[in-house]
Amino acid sequence: MSSEETPPLARGIVARLTSVSTVTTVLAVLVALVIGGLLVAVADEDTASALTYFTARPSDALTAGWRAVSDAYAALLSGALGSTNALSETLTQASPLILTGLAVAVPLRAGLFNIGGEGQVLAGGAAAGFIGFAITGLPLVVHLPLALLAGLVVGAAVGALPGWLKARTGAHEVITTIMLNNIIASLLAALLVTELFQRQGATNPISKTIQESARLPSPAGFRLDAGLLVALLVAYGVWWLIERSSVGFQIRAVGANAVAAVTAGMSAARTTVLTMAVAGAAGGLGGAAIILGASGQGAVTGTFSAGVGFDGITVALLGRGRAGGTVAAGLLFGALRAGGTQMQARTGTPVDLVVVIQALVILFVAAPIVIQSLFRLRRTGPGGPQVAQGWGA
Repeated sequence: MSSEETPPLARGIVARLTSVSTVTTVLAVLVALVIGGLLVAVADEDTASALTYFTARPSDALTAGWRAVSDAYAALLSGALGSTNALSETLTQASPLILTGLAVAVPLRAGLFNIGGEGQVLAGGAAAGFIGFAITGLPLVVHLPLALLAGLVVGAAVGALPGWLKARTGAHEVITTIMLNNIIASLLAALLVTELFQRQGATNPISKTIQESARLPSPAGFRLDAGLLVALLVAYGVWWLIERSSVGFQIRAVGANAVAAVTAGMSAARTTVLTMAVAGAAGGLGGAAIILGASGQGAVTGTFSAGVGFDGITVALLGRGRAGGTVAAGLLFGALRAGGTQMQARTGTPVDLVVVIQALVILFVAAPIVIQSLFRLRRTGPGGPQVAQGWGA
């Protein structure tokens, strides 16, 4: 595939996402919660005992099932929004999700599918952490922006590489970004056992302690830090870039029809590299927000990302590739993450239920015909529902 062609995979994803209405998206979330509740009820011991073969008591089973579901979701809601500390935890969890979601959302608008958010997070976080512990004696107003800038630049470089490979050789960005995830993870693991990174006296792979002057400030008594402000500023910058600037017009034009964009005098190759660099910068800042923020350990480890780069794919898809939608989806999943921990602690409901709900949401957003048929909604999109094309279609 030449560099001037629009990848059909991402183009099809964008077309399907933009055809999904806000009502359908909200209903997809609600249906996912209902199905999650049914799973909680089925797994509840009291409900199961009321439905045994010899002592089947449907009314008791319904009562027990409702109690299990209501207790689980009440704990989930309380853990996400029930107090100032809970809200602080939700916003803290949401910050890197918003940034990694933007790392996927921006390429989608150009007809590209960035699976490399995890590698970009690891690279940006490692770079920000290195500046955070290697440089001393600087005030916070200098040290912190310098560490964030390091995460942004290194993340942009990691993102630009598959963009350049795409433009020069036609290598599919899905393949190159997946491979880069493994490469970056292996490089970080190797760095963490070198004298340059490893903490003195430590036997495990962990970096030196990051200076306080490079840490994101947070209100006293709360885990919430300035990473949320960084995420919102980046989201606004992405919105302006895509929707209001001439560069954004070229990104959208290449994503819609690369051949027409090239005919109009635009460079699809340059746009591809630039778009992936912007995506990598957002992912790198996501890693920096974790390492320098309250959710980090004050040091770089090989697993500090906890898969947030892959979760960004879910956030971007639910946000329909838009900056505003990505912020909203990041807040939702941040609430599910924060509340899920509290739910498991209070009711014993596995936190894996949150992962199931996330997967169901994406399933229903990716296949809106299910929700539209269930609620008898008017089907949107050109020609109604279409069969998804394969990668090489």
